[in-house]
Amino acid sequence: MKSRSGSAHKMLLEFIAGILTTMVGALLYCLFRRKVIPFLKQRKTLKGKEHKSFEYDKISLRYFDFKELERATKNFSQDCLLGSGAFGNVYKGTFDLEGTLAIKRAHSESFSSVEEFRNEVRLLSAVRHRNLIGLIGYCEEPGRHGAKILIYEYVPNGSLLEYIKGNETSLTWKQRLNIAIGAARGIAYLHEGVKPSIIHRDIKPSNILLGEGFEAKVSDFGLVRLGPTGDQSHVSSQIKGTPGYLDPAYCLSFHLTKFSDVYSFGIILLQLVSARPVVDSAVNQSNQHIIEWARPSLEKGSVEEIIDANLLCQSEPCNMEVMLKMGQLGLRCVVEEPKHRPTMTQVCQELEQALHSADDSFNNKQSPKRFHTPIGSSQQSTKSETQRSVESYDCSQSFVSIDSVGLQKFHVDMDSFSFKSTDLRCLENNSISIDMDRI
Repeated sequence: MKSRSGSAHKMLLEFIAGILTTMVGALLYCLFRRKVIPFLKQRKTLKGKEHKSFEYDKISLRYFDFKELERATKNFSQDCLLGSGAFGNVYKGTFDLEGTLAIKRAHSESFSSVEEFRNEVRLLSAVRHRNLIGLIGYCEEPGRHGAKILIYEYVPNGSLLEYIKGNETSLTWKQRLNIAIGAARGIAYLHEGVKPSIIHRDIKPSNILLGEGFEAKVSDFGLVRLGPTGDQSHVSSQIKGTPGYLDPAYCLSFHLTKFSDVYSFGIILLQLVSARPVVDSAVNQSNQHIIEWARPSLEKGSVEEIIDANLLCQSEPCNMEVMLKMGQLGLRCVVEEPKHRPTMTQVCQELEQALHSADDSFNNKQSPKRFHTPIGSSQQSTKSETQRSVESYDCSQSFVSIDSVGLQKFHVDMDSFSFKSTDLRCLENNSISIDMDRI
């Protein structure tokens, strides 16, 4: 009896063990089939010659099949087109797992070889920062003229350019300051956080994208070539960049340094304060550059004369002191001698300090003296008059006068221009040969 009972007990244990083994095996099979196999299919390693300038681990990026990208963009339809330029078109793609992504399809002539495209992917995958647009994956079809596509994170609020042009809701003073801080951090990382450093060479509002919380993300720093090491300069055979934002010292000498990016960023600071185009093509302005236009007011400490009128008709009072600091920092970034400009790290630190030193009570009560209160007039009277002026101002108008300060809204027109200043004539459209491959 005992022998039979022991045998039956053993058989029962073996049966249960068999069931458990089968269940575990089935579970592992399902996981392997649903997760591991697609994962292995999607992730590939770039082959080819290693990029000697960077030290990096094995590249781990999501590989996208071309047909998958066609489905996500409705066969690259115009409905999904986010923007286009000399380099290629950018589409909005929707995926089941990744959600919405930005798909940048390069023109066939954008890359001279397959190896150049692979090096581009290597560079982008090695540079990671919260204020730089992130590369998610890539697609490479065989042959020189096969599709070369880069897939980036999607930013829902477009580029800074749309807000400067007035095509979108006006940004508050604090949003503008935070955008400046974020962009400065991203550029400073390219200059100091990567070895060798990367010089962007095309800092402009359209290359500063805005995330869900309006955080700045610098884009289009990939095909920009590696910068010089240490304090050396880099001699370029071709001027690359966007007219109006180009450093005159770089245009004249062909010597590229990190301070060329500082110059371009200084102009963006002036635009954040004034929402003015880099060159005003209005008849009465004679194609005046923003530096020439803003300098007289900022040097005498009067930001009210150049402030964006939209900042004065918002529910949140504008911190004029911070705007003045931002504008004056912009002037320091564009001084004629590059070595006298601050570094991007210093620019970032000064902007952060301006934010930290902003009066916490300013959001509740604006100081009347920021509008140059006349001596002897009461603060209450000045405050009431200012409020009436702001409340009665129609934001759709192109011109407004507040406390005798003329404020004008501008729109970008960059078709053609010239400069009165001899120091800035090297930036005219017809004065230099400019490679616009990243515009």
